[in-house]
Amino acid sequence: MMPPPSSRDLARITLSVLVIGLMIVACLWILKPFIGATVWAAMIVVATWPMMLAVQARLGGLRWAAVTVMTLAMLLVLVLPLVLAVVTIVDHADDMVAWSKAVAAAGIPFPPAWVEQLPIVGEKIAREWQQFAATPPEDLAARATPYVRNTVQWFASQAGNFGLMLLQFLLIVLITAVLYYMGETAARGVRRFARRLADERGENSIELAGQAIRAVALGVVVTAVAQSTLAGIGLAVAGIPYAAVLTAIIFILCIAQLGPILVLAPAVGWLYWSGDPVWGTVLLVWTAIVGTMDNFLRPILIRRGADLPLLLIIVGVIGGLISMGVIGLFVGPAVLAVTYRLLESWIGEIDDPRL
Repeated sequence: MMPPPSSRDLARITLSVLVIGLMIVACLWILKPFIGATVWAAMIVVATWPMMLAVQARLGGLRWAAVTVMTLAMLLVLVLPLVLAVVTIVDHADDMVAWSKAVAAAGIPFPPAWVEQLPIVGEKIAREWQQFAATPPEDLAARATPYVRNTVQWFASQAGNFGLMLLQFLLIVLITAVLYYMGETAARGVRRFARRLADERGENSIELAGQAIRAVALGVVVTAVAQSTLAGIGLAVAGIPYAAVLTAIIFILCIAQLGPILVLAPAVGWLYWSGDPVWGTVLLVWTAIVGTMDNFLRPILIRRGADLPLLLIIVGVIGGLISMGVIGLFVGPAVLAVTYRLLESWIGEIDDPRL
């Protein structure tokens, strides 16, 4: 006796979904080594696509020439600074530990009288400062060395093996060049797939995703490059030792939304303690400018692409760094921003009178 049609359809649908699911899992398993590089490359291409079209127009419409220029620019602006930062930190790890010992061995002077006069926190700061100043230099060096060494090791561990990371960067550059060259075809395919999934709403979601990615790239990367460059100039002019190493650290801290003050403030203190108050004051003013410029520069850049909460960007950067390492600095905020924009669009449909 033949089973009823509904039973045959149920079995067929179940098996079809199971086979499709297995195929998706198998494809993701095979493509796993390329997923991170592809995501990063796609984000870069989406963020810089209008720039690529402008370059192509200036080069007489030659796509291959525009792709070459954009790929080289990506190496110089995005990949090269990060590679140099990691290499510089790893190469000078021992020097940084030795420098911390030298600073601690020089001793800490007692606080000036005006520190205790500060409202609310003055007495506490002066008391803690006096305790550090009374500590023998040998004890200060012994206390500071483990913290500096652990910090350097943490940065190095986030970078991972340099050879593998360099290979990852080269793969990103290659995929980016391919996406630049066939950008329209890839975008058309993604839009068609989104429309097949969710009709017009799916295609609109792709547009929102592109805006969010472009906003994150502008807000996070450009602000980090600007802050680290200006901070490095200030360190070099003030005569701070290992200015290139500290600039590399500032770049990573700015990407992680921690800011340059974590490096600039100790540099200012070192100038005062080493008997150079003039340059210490100059660097202090420069620190105030560089350390606060992200408060207006980043929102301006982000809102050029999409109106995204700053807290969302901070959580995405820190969470991405913890969960995915260096590449998570860029992927984390982009994923959260895309999800936020898609969720906001979906919730906003409740106010549409046509629905």
